[in-house]
Amino acid sequence: MMNAQYPIGPLSLQENYTPEEIQKLIATIQNAPEAYRNIVENLSETDLLKTYREGSWNIRQLVHHVADIAFLHYFRMKKALTEPGSEMAIIRMDAWATTPDSLQGEIKDSLLIFKGITNRYTLLAQSLTEDQANIGYFHPIRQITLNQKQALAMSAWHVEHHLKHVGLALGGGINISN
Repeated sequence: MMNAQYPIGPLSLQENYTPEEIQKLIATIQNAPEAYRNIVENLSETDLLKTYREGSWNIRQLVHHVADIAFLHYFRMKKALTEPGSEMAIIRMDAWATTPDSLQGEIKDSLLIFKGITNRYTLLAQSLTEDQANIGYFHPIRQITLNQKQALAMSAWHVEHHLKHVGLALGGGINISN
């Protein structure tokens, strides 16, 4: 039986990633906004309130969340590259998910944000030199140091993780590669 909280499993990072693995991670991130748009853009208000398990965020909150976190991942990468050793931004995700824009905002706005920031993020990710890809930063919530390759893996996992949540809320399994 699938674990609804972690339907693709918990985040598991490798020590290193090959160039081919990095390209696959970037492609997953790059394809995510369209995958989300295809699934959610025509949902009814009732559908947007569906959850994937008791006590979880609803589909509307999930869409807003992935847009918020896409921006955060882009911001962290850019900050690590331009301000090595600086403190990384953290957010209280559960608190963000309960602000009025997350509870009532139009998902079309977050779909636009998600697409735009993903374009910038993947462009930056594709431009990384090997030295830049190895620049690390401390993740204050997870209490680990991530290099940019691992950060990309976390981003790819994140969009797949929540897309699967949307699929579960709608009664089926959905993957970015569908």
